[in-house]
Amino acid sequence: MTGPDRHPAAAPPTAAPMRRAVPLLTVPLLTVPLLAASVLALPTPPPSPGPVAPAMSCAVHTPCGVVTPRAAGVGAGEGVWTRPAVAAAEPGPPGPADGLRQTRACTPPGDDGPGAARGAVPQPPPGLATGAGQLVAVVDTGVAPLPRLAGRLVGGGDYLTGGDGLTDCDGHGSDVALLLAGAADPVTGLGAGMAPGARILSLRQSSGRFAVRGTDGAERPAGEIRTLAAIDRAVALGASVVNVSEVVCVPSAQVDSAGGALREAVDGAERAGVLVVAAAGNIDETGTCTGDPDLRPLPASYDSVLAVGAVDGDDVPGDFSVPGPWVDLAAPGQDLPRPSGPDGAVVRGTSYSAPLVAGTAALLRERFPMLTPRQVADRLRATARPTAGDGRTGHGVLDPGAALTAEPLLLTPDGPAGPGDRTGPPGAGRAPLPLATTPPPDLPAVAGVGAVAAVGGALVAALAGLRRRPRRP
Repeated sequence: MTGPDRHPAAAPPTAAPMRRAVPLLTVPLLTVPLLAASVLALPTPPPSPGPVAPAMSCAVHTPCGVVTPRAAGVGAGEGVWTRPAVAAAEPGPPGPADGLRQTRACTPPGDDGPGAARGAVPQPPPGLATGAGQLVAVVDTGVAPLPRLAGRLVGGGDYLTGGDGLTDCDGHGSDVALLLAGAADPVTGLGAGMAPGARILSLRQSSGRFAVRGTDGAERPAGEIRTLAAIDRAVALGASVVNVSEVVCVPSAQVDSAGGALREAVDGAERAGVLVVAAAGNIDETGTCTGDPDLRPLPASYDSVLAVGAVDGDDVPGDFSVPGPWVDLAAPGQDLPRPSGPDGAVVRGTSYSAPLVAGTAALLRERFPMLTPRQVADRLRATARPTAGDGRTGHGVLDPGAALTAEPLLLTPDGPAGPGDRTGPPGAGRAPLPLATTPPPDLPAVAGVGAVAAVGGALVAALAGLRRRPRRP
């Protein structure tokens, strides 16, 4: 994704073997130090086999989104789908990045104030699901232990400086987490995220406040750090959904050479039964996603990822949202009240659309535990609200209420483009598709919206030179 995208504690999950593929709570306002002290560390997964791919990013040194000051003016069916076990997860605990140095002072998120959503974020019907029992990984700039995540924030690791992943110098990851799973403000009752009962697993792997020096001597933003390891680690630690708010755009002819290892990571997550949600990306002439129709956003354009575009409150696509046949659906991502304040600030970018889809996926995984990840992804696409999106909205705009209540249980988007058809011209997009009753083929994966910092050709070269990791069975 490109375009400047600026703007707790639970029992730790046990490192699980990899498994086969595809709002309104009130908490007392606690102080950040108290919350930080209460966050539990995760057990260490099996050791890492070695170096892995660098991270994707958005506009240089910035996440994909913009923070601006106050603007002017079906019942669940029976049975539970069990994910078969596969090979044990490989990645070990993150360590500090080599050659890392801080280039700018941290701007951590403020106390999450009232009215973070104020009706701008679609809310599902009450009483159906809250995301309880779901662990959603946020691969981003870290997530700070804010009051509205109290009791539900777990540190998964820090690929920048080492540590638990609960430091956020940019505020971006914290905003993403609050949109996904923040509890409502205890005073106003406003500002709940999409899945306020879900736990958040924070994996810090990027920051616009740090840079690393490459082999060519040039410094690159620290978004270029181990995205593959972060995705693998999220799977190893038991996440059921992964939100990736970062993107890099590469020429279509270089997709296989530049992003082959990344494809293996997201495909491995799908085989493990984990939904990967990624931002479709933001158009920005200064980043890697410039609007050139030959460019492909990664990881959003992979078939095993559910890509999310951005619309405003009237379902009008954002002109910054990257179009293409890989876009699955869209969600609000324009002029949203910033979850971590200050009051009146707004955010903009596909980074903020992705967590709304990831949160809805968590609701579906709670309400319909018998559904495979592919069936969850198809249900999200099939129940999306059709809109004229010019390739930016895919099947339509996210409709959490329809996704949670539509019948029959198994819904398959079926039409001229069809799910998984990502070969058309980037401006084409997917036509809105009717609901169908045919069960989908076994196990697809989902990805969502968002991005971190663009690295351009340096990232492409780095990805192309990476050692390819063996594909898991």
